[in-house]
Amino acid sequence: MQTRRTLLASGIAGVTGLAGCTGSAPTAGDGSAESGGDDADTADSDADASGDDGVDADDTDESAETRLGFVGDLMLGRSVNERWTDDDPEKVWGSTLSRLQELDGLIGNLECCISDRGTRWPDKGYYFRSDPDFAVPALEGAGASFVSLANNHILDYSEPALRDTGSHLTDAGIAHAGAGTDRDAALEPAAFEADGLTVAAFGLTDQAEEFAASESAPGTAFATLDPARPATRSLVDGILDRAADHEPDLVVASLHWGPNWETEPRPVHERFGRWLVDQGVDVVHGHSAHVLQGVEVYEGRPIIYDAADFVDDYISYQDRQGVRNKRTALFELVVRDGDPDELIAEPTAIVDEAATMADDDVAEWVSETIAERSAAFDTESRRDDGRVVFPLDGE
Repeated sequence: MQTRRTLLASGIAGVTGLAGCTGSAPTAGDGSAESGGDDADTADSDADASGDDGVDADDTDESAETRLGFVGDLMLGRSVNERWTDDDPEKVWGSTLSRLQELDGLIGNLECCISDRGTRWPDKGYYFRSDPDFAVPALEGAGASFVSLANNHILDYSEPALRDTGSHLTDAGIAHAGAGTDRDAALEPAAFEADGLTVAAFGLTDQAEEFAASESAPGTAFATLDPARPATRSLVDGILDRAADHEPDLVVASLHWGPNWETEPRPVHERFGRWLVDQGVDVVHGHSAHVLQGVEVYEGRPIIYDAADFVDDYISYQDRQGVRNKRTALFELVVRDGDPDELIAEPTAIVDEAATMADDDVAEWVSETIAERSAAFDTESRRDDGRVVFPLDGE
C-alpha cells in the first residue's frame, strides 16, 4: 500500500463537473415494477479491536480493519421517491439498513438529481429527480460517504437541479465527484475519512456526451474510457495528481460505463480498468448496465465491472435469465492493516422499491452468477454462508 501511495504522489498519475448510462430496454417479461423501465430502462470500526490475548488495539495495529461498502445505482426518483417521501426515508434500504450501518463507509452511484426545481432536459426518455427531504436523510441514514455524479441522469432537470444536488450533498457531508459547474470541477476528486483511512474518489463516464461539462458550462466528467487514447491518459493523470494532494490510503475510480443489460464488460473497459490499477487506483467501481457483471482481481486490486442497481423502480425482466436486474449485491471491501485484503459480495434484491437482503433462492442465484461471471477473468473465489469472497493478493 505504501508503495502505491508513493507511486501516486510521485506524479505517475497530471487535470482536475457529470454523464450516465444509455441503451435500449429489452422486451419486458412479467414486469413487477409499477412505473416502467430505466433509460435502457463491520464489522464496526472497532471490530477485532483486541487480539486473541485481549491486547488493546491501541497497543498494536495488527488487527486494524476497515470495511467499505460499494453499491451500484441509487435511483431515488420516480416511484421510489413517491413511495417513501411521506414515510421514514431510511425504509428505502429495507432489511439492508443494519448491514449498511455496520460499514465504515459506503460508495455508490447517485442515479438521479436531488432537487425540487429545474426544467427537463429536452428529448430524454426518462427523468429521475428525488425530493431533498427524502433523498438526503435516506443517504445519511445509509451512511453514504461518497456518491458519483458521473452518469446520464444528473442533468435530467438541467443546471439548477445539478447545482442543488451538489449543495445538498455538501451540506450533508457526503463527498461527491463526477459532475460540476465546469470541466475542472467535474474532474476534481473528492476525499473522505473511513475509520482512520483517507479515501480519494473520482467519477468518470462514457455515457451521454451531451451532458459533458466544458470549460465554461456545467456537466459531467465525460471521457472516452480507453487507455489507448492520449487525451484519456492525460485526463486521468491529472485527476490522480489532484487525488495525491489528499495523501490517500485508497484511491477509488467510480465509472459509469458501457451499455445497459450486458452481462459482460466491453474489452476496452477491461483494458481501461487494468490500466487504472497500473496507475495507482485501488478499487475500480463500475456501474451502468443495471445487471451484475464479474469481478476481476488484477495486481491484488478488485475491478467490479458492474455492481448493478441497489435500489430503483425499473421493470423486472424475469423472463431473461441473464438479465435479472432486481437481483444484485452489496460489495464489501475489507482493508486490513491498511491494505485491501478481500472483497465480499453479499446478495441483495430490489423488492417494492426498497433494497432487501436476498432470500435463499435469490441469494443462491446471485452467488452462482457472480462467481461464474468472475471466473471468466480467472478470479478465485469461495462461498461463505451465502456470500462470495474474493481474496486479494495485495503486494
